[in-house]
Amino acid sequence: MELLTTPSPSSMEMAIQKKWMAYIKPFAHDIRTDDAGNVIGVLNPEADFKVLLAGHSDEIGFVITRIEEDGFLRFSKMGGISPKIAVGMKVEILGYRKTITGVIGANAEHHGGVKDKVEFEDLYMDCGARSREEIAQFVQVGDLAVYKRDPEWLMDRYITGRGLDNRTGAFIVAEVLRKLSEKQIHVGVYAASTVNEETNLGGAYFAAAGVNPTMAIACDVTFATDYPGVNQTKYGDVKLEHGPVLAKGAPINRKINGLIEQSAKALNMDIQYELTPRNTGTDADRMRYTGNGVPIALVSLPLRYMHSPVETVSIKDIEAEIDLLVHMIEHLSGNESLNPLVD
Repeated sequence: MELLTTPSPSSMEMAIQKKWMAYIKPFAHDIRTDDAGNVIGVLNPEADFKVLLAGHSDEIGFVITRIEEDGFLRFSKMGGISPKIAVGMKVEILGYRKTITGVIGANAEHHGGVKDKVEFEDLYMDCGARSREEIAQFVQVGDLAVYKRDPEWLMDRYITGRGLDNRTGAFIVAEVLRKLSEKQIHVGVYAASTVNEETNLGGAYFAAAGVNPTMAIACDVTFATDYPGVNQTKYGDVKLEHGPVLAKGAPINRKINGLIEQSAKALNMDIQYELTPRNTGTDADRMRYTGNGVPIALVSLPLRYMHSPVETVSIKDIEAEIDLLVHMIEHLSGNESLNPLVD
């Protein structure tokens, strides 16, 4: 919950990274940072076989593009955010001198209502300022903003809020590191809270290039399809509370998937599948193309209402993914071959 209440729009992850680093400090054998802003907690750094886990800490948001004479703020997106959802929402503007509250104006139905095809250039933020000079004391072009939305529990089983994509992944890799710190492991474990995934995947590149891992697993979210109006024939059948989602496709290393599936079987755990035929759209894609090439897998958390202020996940699925990854890594000998042509 502390991570979820900390604004971390892509390129401005410093505050959340410091909290994540403080959390892992008691159990990580080593903590590393880099010039991209990643934080990496390490166990067993002497091991030749290295497992890199990556959960990105950044969230989608907005970037201020213009300050109007009358004090209203024009803005665009920072990451894949929809203008339709933004209409009428409260925002927290992370100004260069002060964080302030604003609202995204919505034209009253009496005056014609919101356009059917709304674009970002149709929208503005109202902070209550009377002039450009007044608001410019706190906000400048290039400052970022996020939805002003605190996380909440639904029926004591689901968490809903903004930016669960992917502060949940950053939490998961931290918890895997914590649990593995209490066990005898034979491989090096590098748990990375990465940056910039929502905009350019650059954090993942820095992390993998710096670690040079034997294998890398991205821990992200994927589209749940278990709510009204979703075409499951087109988008697949992924449900909350039915376990972590394992990606299958050309970028994915089949041997890593096999190891994960063995652990799921040993734990008597349900897992689900998604197809990523060409690429994954996650940190895994950038990690794969570092060094001499890195075998990758993608384990995802089912999430409803992607890139909205009401993203929703199951705490049961979070716990299951942590247990699954802990079991798989704990049982690695460090002698495994990930070459699909080697038996």
